[in-house]
This record gives sequence, C-alpha cells and structure tokens, in this order.
Amino acid sequence: MDLNRNRLSGKRKYLYGLLLLSFISVICVAFSMVDNEDFDISRREVLLRRIGHELLLQSGDSKSRVLPIKKIADNEYLISFENELTFLPDSLVNTTRRLLVKDPLAHDYVVNVLNCGNASVAYGYAISKNKNDDIVACRGRVQPRACYRISIKFKPTGINATTKGCILGGLPLLAFVGFIFLSSVKPQRALPNGQYTDMLTLGTVGFDAKNRKLIINGKTTDLTGTETRVLRIFALSPNVTIERSRLQKEIWEDEGVIVGRSLDMFISKLRKKLEHDPNINIVVIRGKGYKLEISA
Repeated sequence: MDLNRNRLSGKRKYLYGLLLLSFISVICVAFSMVDNEDFDISRREVLLRRIGHELLLQSGDSKSRVLPIKKIADNEYLISFENELTFLPDSLVNTTRRLLVKDPLAHDYVVNVLNCGNASVAYGYAISKNKNDDIVACRGRVQPRACYRISIKFKPTGINATTKGCILGGLPLLAFVGFIFLSSVKPQRALPNGQYTDMLTLGTVGFDAKNRKLIINGKTTDLTGTETRVLRIFALSPNVTIERSRLQKEIWEDEGVIVGRSLDMFISKLRKKLEHDPNINIVVIRGKGYKLEISA
C-alpha cells in the first residue's frame, strides 16, 4: 500500500473538510444574523406600537388605532395615528424610556414628533445609555391636539446589513485562499503504480514491501514499518546517494517530529538483516547521507 500517498490523501481530505467547515460556518453566521435581526425588528415594532397605544390613552383616546409601524431607514421607525392627539412631553419621554428599556439594542435613540402636514418637528429629544448625555427640553408644556407622527431613530449597534454583505461577499476570497493553501501542499515523491505491491529484487534478496518481508535464500525475515519505509526509499534509487535530510523528512515528518539518531539505528538494523548477501550494503556518504550499494 502506498503509505505516502495515503498520508497525502488524508491531509487533503482534512484540509478540504476544514475549508468546507469554514464555508458552512461563515454562511451560518451570516444567515443567523439575518434571522436574529428579523426577530429583533419584529419585537421592536411591537414595543413601538405599545408606545403609540399608551400615548393615545394618555390623550384620552381609547378607540382609535395606531397605524402600522413603518421602517423608513435601517434604524429609523415611524409611529402614525388614525386620529389627532395631544401629548405631554414628560409622559412621552417617560413612556419611551420605560418601554424601550426592553429592547437590548435601544441604548441610544432620538425621538422627533413631526407635524403631519409639513413634517416640521413639533418636539424632540435624545436619550443616551449614559443619562448624563440625555437631551430633553420643554418637558412641562402640553402640546396642542393635532395630527402627529413620531419618528424614533436608533443608534446603529452590532453587525448591520453591510457587514453581513461583506461576510457573504468574502466567501469567494475564502475559496481562493483555500485553493492556494491546498495547492501549496506538495505531495511527497510518489512511487510508480504497482511498485508497492510487487516484489522488488535487491541482488539476491527479495523485498516484499507490502508484507514487510525480506526473502534471502528462501528464508523470510520480517521488517518493521519504519524499516520498510527506509529500505523502500533505497530500493527505488539503488547506487544513488540519498540525503540524510530527505530520509528524515519522508519517514518521520508526517508524524509531527523529525528524529535524529533514530535514523542511524534503523540503518544499522537493516545492514544486519541484509548482511547475508555480501553484494548489498548501505554505506555512509560523509557530509551527504547514505547509499544502497548493489554490486553486479
């Protein structure tokens, strides 16, 4: 079995899975924001309708309707009434403050009471999370009965639609980065098809890489997994110097650590198992690495 190829395949599957999970997470975050915002808007509109209802009651009107709440901007709403009404600024301020405290995102807002005819501001004030920053004037003056509309503009908080659009719009960039990242994972040097399952011949020695065995003069010698990997590299490049760093990298790096002196130990064990054939030897090439010498 092609161990290197399986490791690479496992890495790629892991990276593809991680990338897919990132896609799903980003999409879920973006759309959960949409769902949460829809809920918050609906809840806020109920509170605004309640404000309108209490203003009508304070005006002595218990029969006419509060018209549907209109969202006229991302963070601005309009309360309209079926009939004319009067209001006391103190009551309006207290009512909005008492009810909007139930909206966790309504810490800062501006209220303007507009005349229906020309949209001029009949009365206005600003409420802040820090009460010292509140701007409220003319609280004791009763406003005449007239057709009014109440505009309430909230200070933007949290992630808005633009940010959600940026998140969703960033998906192509995430895909591109993922592609570059996956492309940068270079496969280890693959061996020709079938070489891991066929018997390799080293002089008079048979090397069964698949079953981790050496066959010498009809006798079988077992190999460990690491010994098999080391000998396989040599067997596919006989009489060629193999750098020590390459051996360490291809044998141990995928396991998360590069072992130093362990390589010498496995080379020594292989020499002992191959010593029955005097035409085969693993020699040290000083300053470079090792070579599997096979005499003619």
